[in-house]
Amino acid sequence: MSEVPEVPEMAGKPRATTSKTAAGADRNRRRLVIVESPAKAKTIKGYLGPGYTVEASVGHIRDLPTRAADVPAAYKGEPWARLGVNVEAGFEPLYVIDADKRTKVADLRRELKDADELLLATDEDREGEAIAWHLLEVLKPTVPVRRMVFHEITRDAIRAAAENTRDLDLRLVDAQETRRIIDRLYGYEVSPVLWKKVMQGLSAGRVQSVATRLVVERERERIAFIPAGYWDLQARLDPGAFHARLVAVDGVRVATGRDFGPDGRLTNPGVVALDETAARSLSDALADAAFAVRSVDEKAYRRSPAAPFMTSTLQQEASRKLRFSSQTTMRVAQRLYENGYITYMRTDSTTLSESAIAAARGTAREIFGAENVPDAPRQYTRKVKNAQEAHEAVRPSGDHFRTPGEVAPELSPDELALYDLIWKRTVASQMTDARGFTVTVRAGATAADRRDAEFSVSGTVITHRGFLAAYEEGRDEDGSGVAGAEEAERRLPPLKAGDPLTLLGLDPEGHATQPPPRFTEATLVKALEERGIGRPSTYASIMGTILDRGYVWKRGGALVPSFLAFSVVTLLEKHFGELVDYDFTARMEQVLDSVADGDAERLDTLRRFYYGYADASGPADFRGLHPMVGGLGDIDAREINSIPVAEGIVLRVGRYGPYLERATAEGNGEATAERAPVPDDLAPDELTVQKAEELLSHPSGDRDLGTDPATGLPVVAKAGRFGPYVTEILPDSAPKSAKPRTSSLFKDMSVDTVTLDDAVRLLSLPRTVGVDPSDEAEITAQNGRYGPYLKKGADSRSLDSEEALFTVGLDDALALFAQPKPHGRGRAAAAPLRELGDDPGSGKQVVVREGRFGAYVTDGETNATLRKGDSVETISVERAAELLAEKRAKGPAPKKRAAAGRRRR
Repeated sequence: MSEVPEVPEMAGKPRATTSKTAAGADRNRRRLVIVESPAKAKTIKGYLGPGYTVEASVGHIRDLPTRAADVPAAYKGEPWARLGVNVEAGFEPLYVIDADKRTKVADLRRELKDADELLLATDEDREGEAIAWHLLEVLKPTVPVRRMVFHEITRDAIRAAAENTRDLDLRLVDAQETRRIIDRLYGYEVSPVLWKKVMQGLSAGRVQSVATRLVVERERERIAFIPAGYWDLQARLDPGAFHARLVAVDGVRVATGRDFGPDGRLTNPGVVALDETAARSLSDALADAAFAVRSVDEKAYRRSPAAPFMTSTLQQEASRKLRFSSQTTMRVAQRLYENGYITYMRTDSTTLSESAIAAARGTAREIFGAENVPDAPRQYTRKVKNAQEAHEAVRPSGDHFRTPGEVAPELSPDELALYDLIWKRTVASQMTDARGFTVTVRAGATAADRRDAEFSVSGTVITHRGFLAAYEEGRDEDGSGVAGAEEAERRLPPLKAGDPLTLLGLDPEGHATQPPPRFTEATLVKALEERGIGRPSTYASIMGTILDRGYVWKRGGALVPSFLAFSVVTLLEKHFGELVDYDFTARMEQVLDSVADGDAERLDTLRRFYYGYADASGPADFRGLHPMVGGLGDIDAREINSIPVAEGIVLRVGRYGPYLERATAEGNGEATAERAPVPDDLAPDELTVQKAEELLSHPSGDRDLGTDPATGLPVVAKAGRFGPYVTEILPDSAPKSAKPRTSSLFKDMSVDTVTLDDAVRLLSLPRTVGVDPSDEAEITAQNGRYGPYLKKGADSRSLDSEEALFTVGLDDALALFAQPKPHGRGRAAAAPLRELGDDPGSGKQVVVREGRFGAYVTDGETNATLRKGDSVETISVERAAELLAEKRAKGPAPKKRAAAGRRRR
């Protein structure tokens, strides 16, 4: 096997391909087809047959160096080597072949030697075009080269692609390489500032930093939010026992949540806000009033189906309905695409091909009836400057859509769930509108104190379900999105103005305004898309990056920013304001699109981004990255990492995490400071003044329980790395070899509630149960990492409960040891900590169990450990489903290689 030279290449202007020979012109020719993934290669090879060799590059074969060690010796002395881009020589990138790809490149070169033609069949987008160009640059073929493109992996599509090839699109390559270099310059120039001023190991990114800023700004809004309280009445009226809500008093509209601002004050002076006293007074005064219908307003209702999926809407809907993260959605979609079930899943297009429209209409007609299919096909067009090139919407592949039932035996639960979503959305997009009518009834009465009260209720009646028979779009957790027809539909009795109504009851109800909801992955992707930030291929990686870097964590499905994120965003806003400006980031996307369209030059774009814009053709007032970094001066790290909480109390982000600090003064006048760590699962909007005082009052998290009457030693409860526990405090005079007695708390105990008596009992463990008369071995009851157990020599037996540690007797212990010790799967499983319900993906029961590395959720086949922010008590089945879906999408963990010495045996 020939070795691949390790000398990198300075990439110049992309080379054009050299031949226009049709792939099918000579059937005796041997053609090498290169795709990205082995799964795709296996599927495509079966469709092309003899005469074609299909190999996978396994993604990119080379990239900019990521470590100093990756920079070849010939370039280590260059001042630009750390960037991997020679900014002084036309922004030439330094590409190196990945160490783990050298064997793959050697294999491809060997295959190419026997080929008469090379077909580069990477994905049909900018990144795929760039991968094809890198292959061309590294392999340096002497045979004709063609670009083979397709958006679905079916027999007909692959054969058509092989017969109808094109040249490499160098404009797309330029656009992708420009994007790559800009992102490298951004990350490698700005991230070191974060390392010096905030914390080592952090990263900044052109899109990830903006996404983090969005999450932090939303949390700032929640912190500043002041809730407002208001009351209204709900009346139960006959005929029909329907409910109507108070909307006006004496002709003045009653305030609802939307009439209050974030400061808790009314923003609309033309409404009346009821308090509890007023609401109850009105309720009493209306108790004997005569109610009647005042008006009935009927309006036609019509709703059209949603467009077929593009990448962002697929991620959003999979998050709402399947609780998939963006990364899980894209991993599952990738498998569906590579195995020929759906079309390419990275697209901004909502367009369907003629054959796809025909397939969707035919499927709808066959399954849901001809009355639910319109006379003319529906067309979905979307004018977007940044649309990914030449793609359809995400849809089932082929000219005949296989139903979810037909493909179910071939797919995993998560694959089937996502395919079902795509199939339903595509078919519904070619169905008729849902039609019906909406009725609004106004009812009123005059109270005993002469106040006039008016109530209202609305209901929608669906007379023609249309596309709703196939698919109903979900709602975001913030309540936005499309309201479900079933949710909106409320049955009302036939009523007309003047009809008397019987009052069945009046219920005064108090409400409080809510802060703006936190982003979920779905709503964050939506917010980025609405601002023109990011691309279909980047949303999943953005979500993964901000989670992996610790900038955000999940509570249920909500994205909670860490205090670390506050420091990072504060620094970027103060010193790199243009780089995290939403409009600037969107304009940069447009500039990159202009490169792809041939309307902007790659070198000019890079020069302007790095050195600044000297005219009005670029983003206004942009100083340039290089001057921005070079002109920072001294950044006050203490100021950046400090968040005021209250008078004299500051939260600081330190090397080992966030902590509270309060300055104090001793009698001699010297200033000191009280400090207390902040719990990892405390959301920033929950750090109130009261919470800060509470944390500072117990700075170590310890709780003094009292003195052990037997030993005279103080006993404290602590929250430790492996869970809460109690321990005794040894005196300073104790020998260094002395170890304090320590015992973990039982599962139903907590640091806040454990008593001294509890602690004394726990510290008495392990307990001697007795001696086995057969061998005179001592039997003890102990609480271990995996639960309570009995121990006799090297033998042990599990106990059913922690309380049994104190109650099990010698006879019971001997009986347990007389039984064969269960092993492996034969061991009885402990009862689950909680039962959550059915997983939407697999349909199986999900439970929470205690495991070796902490609590985890399982559906019997897949296990997923709880993350930061998740707790046994509060985790929902939706959050559990998301964790399980992520674990399934990652697939089995790779097997560890045996050590070299063991392999040689």
